[in-house]
Amino acid sequence: MKNRLLSLVAAIFSLASVLTAKDQRPNILFVFSDDHAPHAIGAYNGWLKSVNPTPEIDRLARGGMLFEKSFCSNSICGPSRAVIMTGKHSHKNGFMNNGNSFNWNQQTFPKLLQKSGYQTAIYGKSHLKGRPQGFDDWAVLPGQGMYYNPDIIFPDGRRKVDGHCTDVVTDLAVDWLKKSRNKSKPFMLMVQHKAPHRCWMPALRHLKLYNDKPLPEPETLFDNYQDNAPPARHQEMEIDRHMDPNYDLFVDLTADFDGTPIQQRQDRSARNNMKRMTPAQMKAWRAHYGPRDEAFHKANLKGKALVRWKFQRYAKNYLRCVKGVDESLGRLRATLKELDLDDNTVVIYSSDQGFYIGDHGWYDKRWMYEESLKMPFIVNWPGVTKPGSRDTHLIQNLDYAETFLDIAGAKIPADMQGHSLVPLLKGQSPKDWRTSIYYHYYEYPSFHMVPRHYGIRTERYKLMHFYRFGNEWEMYDLKTDPDELQNLYGKKGTAKLAADLKKQLRALQKHYEDDSDISEQPMEWQNKVRPKTAGQ
Repeated sequence: MKNRLLSLVAAIFSLASVLTAKDQRPNILFVFSDDHAPHAIGAYNGWLKSVNPTPEIDRLARGGMLFEKSFCSNSICGPSRAVIMTGKHSHKNGFMNNGNSFNWNQQTFPKLLQKSGYQTAIYGKSHLKGRPQGFDDWAVLPGQGMYYNPDIIFPDGRRKVDGHCTDVVTDLAVDWLKKSRNKSKPFMLMVQHKAPHRCWMPALRHLKLYNDKPLPEPETLFDNYQDNAPPARHQEMEIDRHMDPNYDLFVDLTADFDGTPIQQRQDRSARNNMKRMTPAQMKAWRAHYGPRDEAFHKANLKGKALVRWKFQRYAKNYLRCVKGVDESLGRLRATLKELDLDDNTVVIYSSDQGFYIGDHGWYDKRWMYEESLKMPFIVNWPGVTKPGSRDTHLIQNLDYAETFLDIAGAKIPADMQGHSLVPLLKGQSPKDWRTSIYYHYYEYPSFHMVPRHYGIRTERYKLMHFYRFGNEWEMYDLKTDPDELQNLYGKKGTAKLAADLKKQLRALQKHYEDDSDISEQPMEWQNKVRPKTAGQ
């Protein structure tokens, strides 16, 4: 009897120990920026590597795994986020363009993580509208948010927070880690930056960055789109024709806000951001840009010289915004180390899609061409990812939700459409891994006038169909033509390849159950409807 009693007491103490012990499943820190192209990350070895734009992100890659063939499913801000939240393509989660509102009542990975015992939090740009669900704590930007002294929506209301947006978001995340985290639970912390989204307004400390010499130019800066289908020639995103010196590049914009005419379709975000600046902030901006504006006017640049000037001003401001994001990652990782959390936290860096930094003479995203289709994905999982490793499997943002759940040991719902990347993170190469990815962009007619299109990308080839811009196709051999300058569709000897890719494309549409909008009558480009305002 005495032995039984002792055994019972021991069992009770053992159970109590289990119940009170800290959950040792890994934490997840997901740092997510907006419009950060992989070729603006040193570790991706793009044409901007020479200016060392991202030392902290590069350090993350050296300690973990970098995915070289990482793609989005719909290259636009809100829809990309909705895909990540749900693990479902845009036509399944209901958020196909930025004009939609996300249905927060649907299944999302943060809700599933909560049910599995994780504490969840999100700070920064949500861009999904509505009050976030599935998070124990949150503070998000309204819409695109502002770069300087942004309004932040908290659970108890909206208020302005002084500072540069990247720093403000980082402060909120660091404060949560230090003061609000439940130490008995693992966490999923999402830190989502506005930068480097348009209108590319860096923090004061970064205004002089890259002043000493010009940035390298992309080889395709003066692409004339002659071998593309008509859509590429009828967009509104060229540095030459569409990037405004005032409202995109701040020329004279710091001088006076009153009485300045604004074109009907001109982006106003820079003007609206500057209205929020304090006198000290504005003084610093005027001191920096004033002399440069004066030199610009004296130069009276035309033609290619003007395009080159606009590119330099744009690209430098873009990279200055990237610098703030890079510093944020470094600060977050330092906080994890300070709190002794670094050895049990999976740190992930990504962005919602790629971006054109003068590539093909463009800015913005939306297209299925490589520069906007590619998105960075870098994972440092201590004890799991091999330091300095590079994976070449085809992955998408469609896979993120499943990966987060798998890391947490939570069940992955059968209706999610992606795949967990955990086997790849462990260095495995599943025999049944996908051999192609599916893409579908819907936002047309709208900002930048990129027509709706869908397509397939395999390891080597890409086929795109602009189905509401007449009936236009493009096809590329990415091995021999990585810049996608030679449209093979309709060329002699390519009919069999096109037929095979079309067959694979239809199979993907069937697999993902996508018949959304595809059967609509084509819209001729001559009759396209312009939006009233431009620029998001």
